[in-house]
Amino acid sequence: MLTPERDARIAAFLADAGWGAAARGPMGADWSARRYERLRAADGRTRILMDAPGPAAAQVPPFVRICGILRGCGLSAPVTEAGDDADGLLLLEDLGDDSFARLLERGDDPRPLYTLATDVLVALHRRFDPATAAGLPRYDADLFTRQVMLFADAYLPAATGAAPTAAARGALEAAWRAVLPAAFAVPDSLLLRDYHPGNLMLLPERPGVRACGLLDVQDAGLGPVAYDLLSLLEDARRDVPAEIADAMRARYRDAFPEIDADAFAAADAVLGAVRHARILGRVAELAAGRPARQFVFLPRVWGQLAAKLRHPALAPVAAWMRDSLPADGAVDLILQGDAA
Repeated sequence: MLTPERDARIAAFLADAGWGAAARGPMGADWSARRYERLRAADGRTRILMDAPGPAAAQVPPFVRICGILRGCGLSAPVTEAGDDADGLLLLEDLGDDSFARLLERGDDPRPLYTLATDVLVALHRRFDPATAAGLPRYDADLFTRQVMLFADAYLPAATGAAPTAAARGALEAAWRAVLPAAFAVPDSLLLRDYHPGNLMLLPERPGVRACGLLDVQDAGLGPVAYDLLSLLEDARRDVPAEIADAMRARYRDAFPEIDADAFAAADAVLGAVRHARILGRVAELAAGRPARQFVFLPRVWGQLAAKLRHPALAPVAAWMRDSLPADGAVDLILQGDAA
């Protein structure tokens, strides 16, 4: 919620940046504490204000840095025109309104969009220089384990009505640690983490892969190349036609024939299971006993997780799930509770 004090601080920031007279229009918020406004000057020029108050201000420096790395790879990420790290304020280049999500929702042909998004990952993984990544987070087994255990801490209580025992939680953590080595049998590159149509912008006036603008990149780090492709093709918010998902995986693998196909498939399965389980935990955490619009994603994401658990590389986690949850992940029970 924008307080009068925060609004006054924003007004002063915009005045210092030469945008104090611009009209301000809210653009909403995402799953975090960040919020956005579009600024419109009298001459028609526009910019985006990113407002990341309080603890969220810590995301500002990594966002600016990652955007610079991406532009250095010949990709499109917002240019920062002014910033206040301490206050969590950024004045950014405006990449428009045509997110891939919006275009898909209005019925545009999905194949060109997913092809462009896949080609962006190919370009990134070819061009990224690890020497530019000093100090970035490393998406290793410890980090993935910490993230995925949100499933135990938030989703399980929502599904079963009780927190897992220490023994059950320990057994799940051990199962994840047993399967995670398969995730690292593919090369590392810059991992964007939230690579999905809501964070991709169509910029048709720009050539090649620069026609895709990249947003919400502050959590990027070093990690397995399979992660962002599965994030794109197994989206919590929408179904991707199987023929398109299969074609995009083949397109990516054709660009990197040196990557073993079986190793890539196992990494895709393990990383997908980690991502889907973490999202289920995050949805439950956001709900925290109150109705949450993200609940609509539960059936899809549980289905995505269940599909990944069928891969042999995930046998220990699949066994734990079978022993601890009904086949539908108690999704219907959770949704009934939300309706009540």
